[in-house]
Amino acid sequence: MSDHRDRRGAALATGPAGPLTAAPAGRPAFGAALPSRMAAAFALAAVTAPLLAQPAAAQEQEREEREWVLPRTPAGHPDLQGNWTNATVTPIQRREEQGPVYTWEEVARIEGRLEEAKVDDYADSDPDREAPPVGGIFTGNPVFDAASGGTGGYNAFFIDAGERVAIFNGEPRTSLVVDPPNGRVPELSEEGRERFAERRAFARQFGSYDNPENRPLAERCIMSFGSNGGPPMLPNYFYNNNYTIVQTPDHVMIMTEMVHDVRIIRLGEPQRLPSHIRPWMGDSWGRWEGDTLVVETTNLHPNQTLQGIPPSEDMKVVERFTRAGEHTINYEFTVEDPRMWSRAWSGEVPFTRLDGLVYEYACHEGNYALENVLRGARAQERQERR
Repeated sequence: MSDHRDRRGAALATGPAGPLTAAPAGRPAFGAALPSRMAAAFALAAVTAPLLAQPAAAQEQEREEREWVLPRTPAGHPDLQGNWTNATVTPIQRREEQGPVYTWEEVARIEGRLEEAKVDDYADSDPDREAPPVGGIFTGNPVFDAASGGTGGYNAFFIDAGERVAIFNGEPRTSLVVDPPNGRVPELSEEGRERFAERRAFARQFGSYDNPENRPLAERCIMSFGSNGGPPMLPNYFYNNNYTIVQTPDHVMIMTEMVHDVRIIRLGEPQRLPSHIRPWMGDSWGRWEGDTLVVETTNLHPNQTLQGIPPSEDMKVVERFTRAGEHTINYEFTVEDPRMWSRAWSGEVPFTRLDGLVYEYACHEGNYALENVLRGARAQERQERR
């Protein structure tokens, strides 16, 4: 377990993560546990209902956005600076046979049930309650049972998984992935399947606790759960989905709260790193196309997986940042890696203005907690040999 702090400044601990979204056979993914009532509330995303008119509150927000004037930096470019969050209940990929957009009635139902669950989960615990059963309480949903079972290593106060459906260009989306049109991550290419099989075969020679390198990157405080740091920058559906953006005339800095990862995006004509140098979060270069910041990233680290899939040497991610209103950045991305994926795929994610501070995520590589995890494994092995 690794010590860090959430955006409220409260000390927490990280552990292994489980699947964020349904993944193809043999493909790992990432996520974390939530209370069972929240799990049930999230399941309502699959409900189908008649189309209703857009709520008055949404119409009012659209009117305000139309009257908003795009702020600019002294260099004349759109001002993207400030604190932002991409937390949402909209999943990365949608359920099969589901359409691309929720009705407003569905949105009200999903968000209302989450609000009810939050009130319930924030209630004081009964000090005289029975101890949970051995092994914990499980909901049956792997997304929420991944960390410590349904009993959880956190209570609802420390969870900030998102409470709102993603609204992009006025549409309540059922998935963040928009291409392929079915809203689902494509299958691996033949070479991708072979590479992934080789990676799994290599990993099987080790136990999960043999070496620090066998533990997840998030547990080692190297990278966040899922793909928070990016690219692409996606929500982790657990907590700390917050970012700070700072601009200069020739650089854009994006600080990801989890795990205090910092992307430095250079602006101008790219001078790419040599192909054998592959840093965390890759080599990013940006340019302005009108009022949109376009960022192309290559040279991604071979261990920085996306939806559980490692990048090939040829992977490229193209991102587009566009101020859509006072409180919104429209973030678009396209993943191109023909050696790993059967086709390119794209997504759209609203980043919402965060009305608050982003505190230090005090998690550092090689901390004492990781050492204790390995010590515990060695002690268990000694016990088993007796």
